[in-house]
Amino acid sequence: MFQHILVPTDGSALSEDAARMAVRLAKVFHAKLTGLHVLPEYRVFTHRIDMLEDATERYAQLAEQHAEHYLGVIARAARDASVAYEAICVTGDHPHEAIIRTVEERNCDLIVMASHGQAGVRGLLIGSETQKVLTHCKIPVLVFR
Repeated sequence: MFQHILVPTDGSALSEDAARMAVRLAKVFHAKLTGLHVLPEYRVFTHRIDMLEDATERYAQLAEQHAEHYLGVIARAARDASVAYEAICVTGDHPHEAIIRTVEERNCDLIVMASHGQAGVRGLLIGSETQKVLTHCKIPVLVFR
Protein backbone atom coordinates (compact mmCIF):
# COMPACT_ATOMS: atom_id res chain seq x y z
CA MET A 1 0.00 0.00 0.00
CA PHE A 2 2.63 2.57 1.06
CA GLN A 3 6.06 2.52 -0.52
CA HIS A 4 7.90 5.46 1.04
CA ILE A 5 7.19 6.79 4.53
CA LEU A 6 8.51 10.10 5.85
CA VAL A 7 8.96 10.48 9.60
CA PRO A 8 9.91 13.97 10.79
CA THR A 9 11.45 14.20 14.24
CA ASP A 10 12.11 17.00 16.69
CA GLY A 11 13.88 14.69 19.11
CA SER A 12 11.03 14.58 21.62
CA ALA A 13 9.92 11.34 23.26
CA LEU A 14 6.65 11.60 21.33
CA SER A 15 8.55 11.91 18.04
CA GLU A 16 10.57 8.84 18.96
CA ASP A 17 7.35 6.92 19.60
CA ALA A 18 5.99 8.05 16.23
CA ALA A 19 9.25 6.95 14.60
CA ARG A 20 8.98 3.48 16.11
CA MET A 21 5.44 3.24 14.76
CA ALA A 22 6.67 4.38 11.33
CA VAL A 23 9.32 1.65 11.38
CA ARG A 24 6.69 -0.98 12.15
CA LEU A 25 4.49 0.31 9.31
CA ALA A 26 7.43 0.35 6.91
CA LYS A 27 8.20 -3.26 7.80
CA VAL A 28 4.58 -4.35 7.25
CA PHE A 29 4.32 -2.55 3.90
CA HIS A 30 7.92 -3.34 2.80
CA ALA A 31 8.33 0.41 2.42
CA LYS A 32 11.37 2.64 2.50
CA LEU A 33 11.63 4.98 5.48
CA THR A 34 13.07 8.49 5.47
CA GLY A 35 13.81 10.33 8.69
CA LEU A 36 13.80 14.12 8.62
CA HIS A 37 15.04 16.69 11.10
CA VAL A 38 14.64 20.40 10.43
CA LEU A 39 17.24 22.65 12.04
CA PRO A 40 16.15 26.19 12.81
CA GLU A 41 18.10 28.97 11.15
CA TYR A 42 20.76 30.50 13.36
CA ARG A 43 19.67 33.95 14.49
CA VAL A 44 21.49 36.33 16.76
CA PHE A 45 21.27 40.01 17.48
CA THR A 46 24.48 41.67 18.60
CA HIS A 47 26.62 44.62 17.71
CA ARG A 48 29.80 42.71 18.51
CA ILE A 49 31.02 40.93 15.40
CA ASP A 50 33.72 39.06 17.33
CA MET A 51 30.99 37.23 19.27
CA LEU A 52 29.32 35.91 16.15
CA GLU A 53 32.05 33.71 14.72
CA ASP A 54 32.42 31.42 17.73
CA ALA A 55 28.70 31.37 18.42
CA THR A 56 27.85 30.43 14.84
CA GLU A 57 30.36 27.59 14.79
CA ARG A 58 29.22 26.31 18.20
CA TYR A 59 25.56 26.45 17.15
CA ALA A 60 26.33 24.47 13.99
CA GLN A 61 28.22 21.82 16.00
CA LEU A 62 25.45 21.43 18.58
CA ALA A 63 22.71 21.40 15.96
CA GLU A 64 24.52 18.69 14.00
CA GLN A 65 25.04 16.60 17.15
CA HIS A 66 21.35 16.87 18.04
CA ALA A 67 20.27 15.98 14.51
CA GLU A 68 22.58 12.93 14.46
CA HIS A 69 21.16 11.78 17.79
CA TYR A 70 17.51 12.32 16.79
CA LEU A 71 17.92 10.63 13.41
CA GLY A 72 20.09 7.93 14.94
CA VAL A 73 17.17 6.75 17.05
CA ILE A 74 15.20 6.13 13.85
CA ALA A 75 18.19 4.60 12.08
CA ARG A 76 18.73 2.05 14.84
CA ALA A 77 15.05 1.08 14.91
CA ALA A 78 15.02 0.74 11.10
CA ARG A 79 18.22 -1.33 11.11
CA ASP A 80 16.87 -3.61 13.85
CA ALA A 81 13.69 -4.15 11.79
CA SER A 82 15.60 -4.58 8.48
CA VAL A 83 13.85 -1.57 6.95
CA ALA A 84 15.50 0.50 4.21
CA TYR A 85 16.28 3.91 5.71
CA GLU A 86 17.80 7.25 4.86
CA ALA A 87 18.25 10.32 7.02
CA ILE A 88 17.84 13.91 5.92
CA CYS A 89 18.68 17.05 7.86
CA VAL A 90 17.71 20.42 6.43
CA THR A 91 17.72 23.97 7.74
CA GLY A 92 14.65 26.16 7.74
CA ASP A 93 12.49 28.36 9.89
CA HIS A 94 9.25 26.61 8.96
CA PRO A 95 9.40 22.85 9.56
CA HIS A 96 6.06 22.19 7.84
CA GLU A 97 7.42 23.66 4.60
CA ALA A 98 10.54 21.50 4.82
CA ILE A 99 8.39 18.43 5.49
CA ILE A 100 6.15 19.09 2.49
CA ARG A 101 9.12 19.90 0.25
CA THR A 102 10.81 16.64 1.28
CA VAL A 103 7.62 14.69 0.54
CA GLU A 104 7.56 16.14 -2.96
CA GLU A 105 11.29 15.72 -3.62
CA ARG A 106 11.43 12.14 -2.33
CA ASN A 107 8.02 10.97 -3.61
CA CYS A 108 6.85 9.91 -0.17
CA ASP A 109 3.32 8.56 0.05
CA LEU A 110 2.76 8.70 3.83
CA ILE A 111 3.91 10.94 6.68
CA VAL A 112 3.99 9.60 10.22
CA MET A 113 4.49 12.39 12.72
CA ALA A 114 3.83 13.31 16.31
CA SER A 115 1.53 15.99 17.59
CA HIS A 116 2.27 17.60 20.90
CA GLY A 117 -1.38 18.55 21.27
CA GLN A 118 -1.05 22.23 22.02
CA ALA A 119 -4.61 23.44 22.24
CA GLY A 120 -6.46 26.59 23.02
CA VAL A 121 -4.91 30.03 22.74
CA ARG A 122 -1.37 28.68 22.90
CA GLY A 123 -2.01 26.39 19.93
CA LEU A 124 -3.56 29.25 17.98
CA LEU A 125 -0.76 31.69 18.73
CA ILE A 126 2.19 29.36 18.30
CA GLY A 127 0.65 27.23 15.60
CA SER A 128 1.08 23.52 15.17
CA GLU A 129 3.53 22.22 12.61
CA THR A 130 1.44 19.05 12.45
CA GLN A 131 -1.70 21.07 11.75
CA LYS A 132 0.11 23.00 9.01
CA VAL A 133 1.26 19.75 7.41
CA LEU A 134 -2.28 18.37 7.58
CA THR A 135 -3.63 21.54 6.00
CA HIS A 136 -1.14 21.85 3.15
CA CYS A 137 -0.03 18.31 2.34
CA LYS A 138 -1.55 16.24 -0.45
CA ILE A 139 -0.67 12.80 0.92
CA PRO A 140 -1.99 10.91 3.98
CA VAL A 141 -0.62 11.96 7.36
CA LEU A 142 -0.75 9.59 10.31
CA VAL A 143 -0.63 11.66 13.50
CA PHE A 144 0.72 10.00 16.62
CA ARG A 145 -0.38 11.42 19.98
